[in-house]
Amino acid sequence: MKKLNVKEIALIGIMGGMSGVLMLFRTPLPFMPPFMDFDLASLPELIGGFALGPVAAICIILVKVLVKLALVGTNSMFTGEICNIILSLAYVLPAIWIYDHHKSKGSAMKGLLCGTFICSIAAVLTNLFIIIPFYVNLYGMSMEDIIMMCQAVNPYITDTLMLAVLGIIPFNLIKRGVESLLTLLLYKKISPLMKNFIHE
Repeated sequence: MKKLNVKEIALIGIMGGMSGVLMLFRTPLPFMPPFMDFDLASLPELIGGFALGPVAAICIILVKVLVKLALVGTNSMFTGEICNIILSLAYVLPAIWIYDHHKSKGSAMKGLLCGTFICSIAAVLTNLFIIIPFYVNLYGMSMEDIIMMCQAVNPYITDTLMLAVLGIIPFNLIKRGVESLLTLLLYKKISPLMKNFIHE
């Protein structure tokens, strides 16, 4: 395992801080479940991970969550933060591992596609078995109540399967697709600056 130097640790802190701040700028997407908000928090995780490797990416994700907790705390008794870590790892690590094997634009695209697919599946599992049950218990709701909330924005969401097929999966494909596209557009412009900082 590669040992991080002081400048790499400083970059991890910067990227993690940026990711934590981006996590605060959230917006709902049309026709998507109302409890899912769009943000670009994984963009610094990907760029930092591509430049510094998977260990740095893991550290950036952890710093992001700590920054978020320091700024606004938790409203889910850390359940949401734990799930956020799981989904970030499911998205970022496959992309970085594939890119590290052969550093090219094509490899980066394959990695991002793979990470998007894995993260979308992980999002279904974490939402249906962790996040939604937590809020159901916290607020004394039922799964039917959750479905009705989703039907208000998308009448085709009529049961748990449709929630996954028409809500959770499309949301994550859109979110990760946008983050992947921005990573492909920005990485080659930002990575030389990061490498110059590390080696100067």
